[in-house]
Amino acid sequence: MTRLLAAVTASVIALAAAPAVADTLVDNIEGIRIDEDGKIDRFTGIWIDDDGRIRQILDRGDKRPAGAEYRVDGKGQFVIPGMIDSHLHVMGLGLSALTLDLSETASLEEAQAKIAQYAADNPGRPWILGRGWNQEKWGLGRFPTAAELDAVVSDRPVWLERVDGHAGWANSRAMQQAKITAETLSPAGGRIERLAGSRQPSGIFVDAASSLIQAVVPEPTPTDRDIALLKAQQILLGMGITAAADMGTTIEDWQAYRRAGDNGSLQMRIISYAAGTEAMELIGGPGPSPWLYDDRLRLNGVKLYLDGALGSRGAWLKRDYADDPGNTGLPLQTATRLRNLMSRASLDNFQIAVHAIGDAANAEILQAVGELSESYTGDRRWRIEHAQVVDPADIAKFGEHGIIASMQPVHQTSDRLMAEQRLDEARLKGAYAWQSIRQTGSRLAFGSDAPVESANPFHGLAAAFSRTGPDGQPFGGWRPEEHVPREEALAAFSANGAYAAFAEGRFGRLVPGERADFLIVDRDIMLAPPGDLRDTQVRQTWVGGQLAFSNESR
Repeated sequence: MTRLLAAVTASVIALAAAPAVADTLVDNIEGIRIDEDGKIDRFTGIWIDDDGRIRQILDRGDKRPAGAEYRVDGKGQFVIPGMIDSHLHVMGLGLSALTLDLSETASLEEAQAKIAQYAADNPGRPWILGRGWNQEKWGLGRFPTAAELDAVVSDRPVWLERVDGHAGWANSRAMQQAKITAETLSPAGGRIERLAGSRQPSGIFVDAASSLIQAVVPEPTPTDRDIALLKAQQILLGMGITAAADMGTTIEDWQAYRRAGDNGSLQMRIISYAAGTEAMELIGGPGPSPWLYDDRLRLNGVKLYLDGALGSRGAWLKRDYADDPGNTGLPLQTATRLRNLMSRASLDNFQIAVHAIGDAANAEILQAVGELSESYTGDRRWRIEHAQVVDPADIAKFGEHGIIASMQPVHQTSDRLMAEQRLDEARLKGAYAWQSIRQTGSRLAFGSDAPVESANPFHGLAAAFSRTGPDGQPFGGWRPEEHVPREEALAAFSANGAYAAFAEGRFGRLVPGERADFLIVDRDIMLAPPGDLRDTQVRQTWVGGQLAFSNESR
């Protein structure tokens, strides 16, 4: 582990050193940006000052500065703003890259084979940990069971999170260590799945029930977290993500971010939303932190959960699931507790971001924002994370009180067939309704929810304006009236992401005075068809006027 940390650290620091911040002209480029008026503007040069900020955006006929210390010839390549992912899990992404990944498995049998191979390759690990399984993708028609894990690993505990992070799969050894029996009750906001016709736990723990197993899973060490952070940065910078909203930062995560900032290995920008009000108080104390490390780190606010996920039938719906009569999902907070938590955060000016997927959950947070806005005035920028299924009657409320709709276009393309099973036609009208929500005046901020989905922002851009998946289906787009124009999608992955995080004026738009965060890519993202756009390759990633990633050999 120590050798891995040294190797990863060396690669990050090597890139950080080339070149150092200096007065730099990046010229001979085909630039695309969101300008001061929020419109698409094309340009041919960027003049960066020695503080890593943009001094001037240059058009073709503009005189070039004679005194720039360095000149970078862009060789006619395309330059776009650094991508801002407005909802992902930095440490989860890094740790996932270092543990068992089942996200590409297409069947239970394939997953079992991969688990068995991982266990054989890692005989010294006391637990087998991982994530990414998806019974819907497997075509299983049910959740997997502990017995199906026991069949491949029975000598030590196994705990595998579902792709959405809202359910976990344990083997019998893990349940024994957690002292889970037929008498164990499901906690509030969670569900222990049972074997048919009995009280025996099946091995699946949904939402809050996952904590019963998680309580006995060994915590990552500080060194594990340092490695995971460096790995996450490598992945994200390589995909062109220069800033990310980290949804659910723990005090341990925050300390890893601070260590990276102190030792110079924090290359990207992390906007943290604490994992609940207790973590918020531990990290922030009396209020949000200042911007640290040249705008690379800030605690903005708090992440709260109101329901679970659609795939595990934990999303809180107003009516029963179409494919599971009697089940309306799992509300994770009472109405009173939700408002108490929001009030606690608002008193000290922390920004509030609430996870809401089902139509009942979205209705509840919309109502809560309406009520609390009477007491907590000013520019709050209340955030609703996901907003996947909204009652059409409630959509207009997104335009009130400056609500940010933090949504993930790739969820629509991944969830489409599953959503059609879980929801009836009336509810599908308010599902993944980006355009309808945008038209209310709500600001859209797009992200990926990585590691639930790939963090690749070009997949999200393509989904946003086409409403089609990587296979090009369905033809013409799924409910195409809900697509957003290409320039709006780019804004949602850049300028709007900065606005959603109170970072406008610091980065996100490639305008004078802001940090020089930009990408050199291999194609014109405003003209490429969806399939080609998904294949976009990032050649260089610059953060604050410094080269943070390079893959020029491609």
